[in-house]
Amino acid sequence: MAAASNKVAAPKKAVAPKTAAKKSAPAKAVARKTSASGTPAKATVTKTSASSAPAKATTRKPTLAKKTAPAKKAAPAAVTPAKATPAKAASAKAAPAKASPTKAAPTKITPAKPPRNESHTALVRRARRINRELGEVYPYAHPELDFENPFQLVVATVLSAQTTDLRVNQTTPALFGKYPTPEDLAAANPEEVEEILRPTGFFRAKTKSVIGLSRALRDDFGGEVPGRLEDLVKLPGVGRKTAFVVLGNAFGRPGITVDTHFQRLVRRWQWTDATEPDKIEAAIGGLFPKSEWTMLSHHVIFHGRRICHARKPACGACPIAPLCPAYGEGETDPEKAQKLLKYEKGGFPGQRLNPPQSYLDAGGIPAPPLGAAIPSAPAPGASAPGAPAPASAGPAPGSPAREAG
Repeated sequence: MAAASNKVAAPKKAVAPKTAAKKSAPAKAVARKTSASGTPAKATVTKTSASSAPAKATTRKPTLAKKTAPAKKAAPAAVTPAKATPAKAASAKAAPAKASPTKAAPTKITPAKPPRNESHTALVRRARRINRELGEVYPYAHPELDFENPFQLVVATVLSAQTTDLRVNQTTPALFGKYPTPEDLAAANPEEVEEILRPTGFFRAKTKSVIGLSRALRDDFGGEVPGRLEDLVKLPGVGRKTAFVVLGNAFGRPGITVDTHFQRLVRRWQWTDATEPDKIEAAIGGLFPKSEWTMLSHHVIFHGRRICHARKPACGACPIAPLCPAYGEGETDPEKAQKLLKYEKGGFPGQRLNPPQSYLDAGGIPAPPLGAAIPSAPAPGASAPGAPAPASAGPAPGSPAREAG
């Protein structure tokens, strides 16, 4: 009742202040009589409450014109659903997180291909997410050519054309043991160099290139490998790919290495449809910060050699299957795909005779020297991938010695 009287009091002052003043005077008089009489106080109170009842009835008519006032107060209540919308947005953002467990079972999903009209912003986000995932899979990614200085790296990179890094690493110890400096190799007998480089293939052309670049280093750069792109590409046999390998890994200057693995994977992931190395380099360089270019190259090349092969990619064992538009081009059965893995992922030795410590700590196996027996992969259930295995009489099927780089 008290609450009701308070609601009625508001319109009285707004509609008829005189009437409210007149009625309030008798109320004071009644209160005085009641206080004077003492005992009939209860009776007078009941009369007062009874008299107040018709007051409610009389005051209901003016309030009809102001029934819309509560509606105005209810207007802010309509805003409350808007406050709930962020929760919906949060739940919508959280929804993709539920899909993360599917990474462990890529065969249970069929990743949707990116839309044909994918915006540049969406492409950048997708590409960088793939690179982050690969960084978690290959935290030990590194250049897979053995080298101790820039000269050895530039020569080894030239020799790696049309062969594996493994074969180069098995060949260069004899080469650098006999010709340790550019001056030594520049004055070498070509026939002797050819005999050393014969296992790498195209040994005559490669001999001409390494002797030529050694002479250029001796005559034009004081026997030192230059640290600028424009100078490196002037050396015989050195193109942009070789130059970026040297800049990124010998001088710490960012560069994108567009080799056969890199070209294949960026097209499979629909990062670009370009086919020329310089155009691929420009397109991919626009998707990533310059500071990430060198490690991006290592991540992509590592993945292309170990899992995303040219002829039969191991889709069922691929850690980025949910992000790959080309998922399903290779073997999707997890058990069959596991048998397609190469190098440390399949239990085989890597390509470097002297790999970095981070690679060894991750379970990687150093490559054996030239002519030595290559350890075979562990039998299923015998040991975990990456653990050392006993030597065999020859290369096991699918081992790096039988595969192209």
